[in-house]
Amino acid sequence: MACGLSRIDWSAPWLLPWRERGERIAQQVAHGTLVAEACNAERMQTQHAQHNGAMCPVQFVPQDELPDGMAYEQFIFEHQQVPTRDGLHDFFNALCWLQFPLAKKQLNQLQAAAIHAQGIGASRGPVRDAVTVFDENACLLQVEDDIWNALERRDWYEAFVTHRSRWSSAKAHIFGHAALEKLVAPYKAITAHMWRVPNEVPGSELDAWLAMDLQAEKLAKKPFLPTPVLGIPGWCTDNEDPAFYLDAQVFRVPKKN
Repeated sequence: MACGLSRIDWSAPWLLPWRERGERIAQQVAHGTLVAEACNAERMQTQHAQHNGAMCPVQFVPQDELPDGMAYEQFIFEHQQVPTRDGLHDFFNALCWLQFPLAKKQLNQLQAAAIHAQGIGASRGPVRDAVTVFDENACLLQVEDDIWNALERRDWYEAFVTHRSRWSSAKAHIFGHAALEKLVAPYKAITAHMWRVPNEVPGSELDAWLAMDLQAEKLAKKPFLPTPVLGIPGWCTDNEDPAFYLDAQVFRVPKKN
C-alpha cells in the first residue's frame, strides 16, 4: 500500500474508533488513489450519515495548492481546503477532519484568530501553542475522578495498577494525528496529552461537545495531562505486569522541591 498505510494495524485498540472509515479510505489508496482524493470521496459518500449531523466543512487538496509563504492554518481558514500529502501524518489529519469536523473547524478558527491578532512570528503564543499540542497529540479521556486525580499527581501505579479494574468503564480516544502516526509503530515512551471529557458525554455528541469546550481561555491554561498511552490497560500486553510502570525513564515522577 502506498505512503506507509500498509503498516497500519487496524486491530490495535487505539484505532478501533477510527477503523471503519480509516480502513475504507486506506483501501482506496492501496488501489492508487491519492489520499486527498480518497478522503474527498469519503466526505461526499458519508455526508448524510454523520452521527452528529455535521458535514466535514473542508475539502482535501494536494500539498502544492498551498502558496509559498502562506500559513497552512490561514489557507485552510480562507479556502476551506486542507493541503494533504500522501503519508501517514496527513492521512490521519484528514481522517480526523472527517471524524471530528466541528472540533477541527474550531481549532482552525482559533489558529486563524491568533494569526490575525499576532501575525506569524518565531513565537506562536500560548493559544496557538496549545492548539498545536491538542491537534497533534491530544487524547480524549473519560475516566472516574480517582483515576484522573492519580494521573494529575503522576501516581502511575495508583492510576494504572491500583485502579486497573476500573479502566473497564473508561474511554480513551486518540485525537492527535501525530500521536496516531507514532502509534503505527508503537513504543513504550509514546506520550499523549490527556484532555478530560465528562463521562456523561455520549460518543454521538463527542464532536459537538469538544467544539464547545475548545475555547481560547481554557486552551491557554494548557489543562493537559501528558501520559504514556501504552500504560492504558488493554493497550499493551506488557503492562499486565505491574513492573511495567516502574520504568522511571517513561513513567516519570514529579520532581521534589
